[in-house]
Amino acid sequence: MTKPARTRFAPSPTGHLHIGGARTALFDYLLARQTGGQFILRLEDTDRKRFVPGAEEEIIQGLRWLGVQWEEGPDIGGPYGPYRQSERKDIYLDYARKLIASDNAYYCFCTPERLEAMRQEQMKQKFQLHYDGHCRLIDPDEAQKRVERGETHVIRFKMPTEGSITVIDRLRGAITVENKNLDDTIIVKSDGLALYHLAALVDDHLMKITHVIRGSEWLSTFPLHGHIVRAFGWEEPEWVHLSVFLKPSGKGKMSKRESSELIKDGYSIFVKDLSELGYLPEATANWIALMGWSYDDKTEIFSMQDLIEKFNLDHLNPSPAAINFSKYDYFNGVHIRNLPPEELARRVKGFLEAAGYQVDNHILIRVIPLIQPRIAGLDEAPFMAGFFFREDVVPDPADLVAKKLTAKESAIIARRSLEILENIPTIGPGVAEQAMRNFVDQNGLNAGQVFGILRAAVTGQTISPPLFESMEIIGRQKSLERIRRGIQILEELSA
Repeated sequence: MTKPARTRFAPSPTGHLHIGGARTALFDYLLARQTGGQFILRLEDTDRKRFVPGAEEEIIQGLRWLGVQWEEGPDIGGPYGPYRQSERKDIYLDYARKLIASDNAYYCFCTPERLEAMRQEQMKQKFQLHYDGHCRLIDPDEAQKRVERGETHVIRFKMPTEGSITVIDRLRGAITVENKNLDDTIIVKSDGLALYHLAALVDDHLMKITHVIRGSEWLSTFPLHGHIVRAFGWEEPEWVHLSVFLKPSGKGKMSKRESSELIKDGYSIFVKDLSELGYLPEATANWIALMGWSYDDKTEIFSMQDLIEKFNLDHLNPSPAAINFSKYDYFNGVHIRNLPPEELARRVKGFLEAAGYQVDNHILIRVIPLIQPRIAGLDEAPFMAGFFFREDVVPDPADLVAKKLTAKESAIIARRSLEILENIPTIGPGVAEQAMRNFVDQNGLNAGQVFGILRAAVTGQTISPPLFESMEIIGRQKSLERIRRGIQILEELSA
């Protein structure tokens, strides 16, 4: 039996939650659910210069919208809290001092001026930029006295100068690096706040994290993290570094800067935008799960429960994944069609109201079966179905004129259609549609031309759900009034 996994998503509240972070959180959540473990939300907020007010709330709301729920976190607490790193400063300092005591870290008093002069000299000599180890040579007792006197300092990890380290990534296997190529990295800043390299590892140990799933941008510091964990003598978690996202073109890494261009086309890489753009959380989870993971070579549609049952770390792919928004639209349409009609009605209502329509729930539930097979996004509902909730529509005169016909010819067809519809008992899809098709056949007309005139008059648009089903919902009186208005416009146009 698989051991229950304890996973964590640990974003920094320094900006918008993007789909890369959402994918990491989703994979963490799936692994925890699948194994009967726990998923933890932790905020790595020690970078106060880049902290963005409201970002924490956006992260929490975005994950909840996606359908990802955690057992422990800053909003709900838990047995290993606090879950904000800014509230754990003393914990990290305690562990940093343990590293100093074991000769695995040291106090560094180098001034910014000295460090800059060192960098300039290294660049001049075309050396690899690195800390030169100046403060490694200070006697530990002397360093402690300088700290106690209040001298400004940081704490650096004391990297071995000989040998190598091998760390294991679940996707890429063994990664071996010579220690001489690694730097004495700062792990605690001069303000006493720990950097990610220490804080995340301490938290993962204390919170009993079994799997660290994170972005491939951490591969460069992975050997450092391996050194720190081993310096403490801790059991290492399983490390999983996910693939990067490429631009839709497949050329270059996707960055947050591209989102301003994407939004012009109705797309975004930020989770906060996706709901407003008409995407379903179900489709979003399906889409991002398949960027870097696959179940087999043919299955594409997954519910969240499907993902929980089928997700497997062994099926992750380290190769970069191009963001495919066309596939996203396809998934969204499929998941829209899979929703129960009542649920789809609930979700599209907000889009209709935002477009200025007063929505009658009884009408809406009748409209849903007409638009559900035809929309790929919730944002399409006002365009596709807004006319159901208008008292009147004003069609573009050009739309009332059928292709290859004049305004006068179109007006004659519209008036004959009105006479037929006025003299049948119902204008629903059965009787009315058959009557109109008989009219088309008997007069050698084109059905597309005739129905196109009626569609423009009744709906005010050239694309709509099925015409006669729509007329039945709009109602006999209102539909006939709209056709009369269309005839009036055509006759004025032909005059």
